[in-house]
Amino acid sequence: MKKETKYVSAQEAVRHIQSHHRVFVHGSAATPITVVQALMDRKEELRNVELVSISTLGFDLNDPSLEGHFFINSLFVSESVRKAVNSNRGDYVPVFLSEIPKLFNQGFLPIDVALLHVSPPDKHGYVSLGTSVDVAKSAAFTAKIIIAQINPNMPRTHGDAFIPFSLIDYAVEVNDELPEVSYSNDSDMVCAQIGKNVAALVEDGATLQLGIGTIPDNVLKNLHSHRNLGLHSEMFSDGAIDLIKSGVINNSKKKIVNGYCVSGFLIGTRRLYDFVDDNPIVKCLDISYVNDPRVLSLNPKVTAINSAIEIDITGQVCADSIGMYQYSGIGGQMDFIRGAALSEGGKPIIALPARTGKGISRITPVLKSGAGVVTTRGHIHWVVTEYGAVNLYGKNMEQRAEMLTSIAHPDDREMLERATFDRFLK
Repeated sequence: MKKETKYVSAQEAVRHIQSHHRVFVHGSAATPITVVQALMDRKEELRNVELVSISTLGFDLNDPSLEGHFFINSLFVSESVRKAVNSNRGDYVPVFLSEIPKLFNQGFLPIDVALLHVSPPDKHGYVSLGTSVDVAKSAAFTAKIIIAQINPNMPRTHGDAFIPFSLIDYAVEVNDELPEVSYSNDSDMVCAQIGKNVAALVEDGATLQLGIGTIPDNVLKNLHSHRNLGLHSEMFSDGAIDLIKSGVINNSKKKIVNGYCVSGFLIGTRRLYDFVDDNPIVKCLDISYVNDPRVLSLNPKVTAINSAIEIDITGQVCADSIGMYQYSGIGGQMDFIRGAALSEGGKPIIALPARTGKGISRITPVLKSGAGVVTTRGHIHWVVTEYGAVNLYGKNMEQRAEMLTSIAHPDDREMLERATFDRFLK
């Protein structure tokens, strides 16, 4: 029988983590920073504790002094672990975001301890996983020990977010502000134009999926004249709030979870966290459902908007690495690219600036040596830059090269034309 939950300090809670344990860390805005910091403070007492997570915010695990004490086994690489993952202090598991719960549920990655960040228990004895249900729900129900931060600042989200307070072994009361990210702060003229170009592809009645970053935020800014949009996305941020409030996003045309916004996790500012708090219109669901291409495809006109690091002239998309340097992860890109392709009237979209900040073309003759292919040339459809949009579906290799060249930076087109000639016409 489950023992009664104990309220303890963060320092006392993490004493239940032992050397060689595999520890799940709740991610995104739900990262349990206080508990993680208490665990880091114990580093000299521990050996080879494996930390498993998707994106985390609010702390840095790249410190070389953690070597031998903690090993980062990342399921989606973020800045907080990027240097460690690209060293002998960590590694990366290539996996579709939709299948991460399977790793926990079926014992591929059994969890010894889950570190969670939840809302206070309600009158029925349940806490909410708040801003990050995604893979945390499966980690919570499979972990041998659960340590949870109980925070009144964590929004009480609906959907699959609720777990029994009695499931928690050790509760740590905190009053911490959640990490905040404002994607509109990083916008520029290039992202603004890409946003307009992508928005022009969105039809009334479409079901939207939005990736992470400034481009999706700029797309949303250009949708205020649209009608009857739906939201079924692995995540969303502040940019969706006004569209939901105005009724542009009303989910009336969706066939799956009709009438509700669906998301796996949320990252944004306090405005977003307050908006979703106890808001029944937003359902935060398990990522194995949210990102299942079979589920997605049942919605009409699924318009999936994702980004890339580079794309070669045949349509191979690298979205997770810079050459052999692991930058992020597969995430949900392929889940939604495939789901949108199978949807009636769906549009899978890869949107990226034509050049990097250093002036290097992101549309390339070949991918960098060691680069990972996330979206294959068999899955690619729409590609959008600030110079336009092209649909590669059904096009042969030479046609693809010519079409991608047409939306490259003007100063890079001659180079790409030469590469096309050398490869296909020489």
